[in-house]
Amino acid sequence: MLKEMIGFIGGGKMGEALCRGIIEAGLSDTNHIMVSDTLMERCKYLTADIGIKTTQNNKEVVTFADVVILAIKPQLMNDVLNQLKNDITNRHLVVSIAAGIPIRFIESRLKEGTRVIRVMPNTPCLVASSATAFASGKYATETDAIFVHTVFNAVGKVFRLDEKYLDAVTGLSGSGPAYVYMFIEALSDGGVKMGLPRDVSTTLAAQTVLGAAKMVLESGQHPAQLKDAVTSPGGTTVEGISKLEDCKFRSAIINAVEAATLKSKKLGEVL
Repeated sequence: MLKEMIGFIGGGKMGEALCRGIIEAGLSDTNHIMVSDTLMERCKYLTADIGIKTTQNNKEVVTFADVVILAIKPQLMNDVLNQLKNDITNRHLVVSIAAGIPIRFIESRLKEGTRVIRVMPNTPCLVASSATAFASGKYATETDAIFVHTVFNAVGKVFRLDEKYLDAVTGLSGSGPAYVYMFIEALSDGGVKMGLPRDVSTTLAAQTVLGAAKMVLESGQHPAQLKDAVTSPGGTTVEGISKLEDCKFRSAIINAVEAATLKSKKLGEVL
């Protein structure tokens, strides 16, 4: 179990998912985690449902924590950093999961020498299946990087990358679950259209995506090879693929990743 006290600034869906993931992975317990949120209702919910300490005062979290995780919307980053700049000291590791906010922006608004790591996780960390990448700031130590890798490796797969790649990670795996949920919903709708009960259709769709993902991760084969293995000449699958190609299915996904990546970059540029 980690010895560090962990504080979250922001108790939204991503903060909640990380809290639950860390606790369920056995990395920490409820006594070592505190979350701040502006909404009293949210604080009450997190305390009642997870058992963690909560507060509406960000400064209380910084006093409590060794590691401060900034789980806030990008638009709020400047105000929050200005509020906490005199409270965050060299004993703190600051971890940002805010999309698009570059490390240099955070470092420039805190005391010289503040250790900062930028992380892009996604919400499946709640079920120990996250896809995460992180980059270290100029003052972050190797021990800090190991801590972040340990936390996110316990709730999924994690990659250490140069910061220049993190906007693309945001567009792909950060936003990607939403694309996949839409695909599952569409698969389910297709099944319902063809007469399947909704509950059966949705479960079949979700399990199909889960199984296909495991095949990619565990077989070591390229997705195109796995697709070809399912696609018999003159069969049902190639008929379906033909319709997807008519609708520019692959182009739509590529364009979605590109658009989300560019949006992430834009969030950093306007600060």
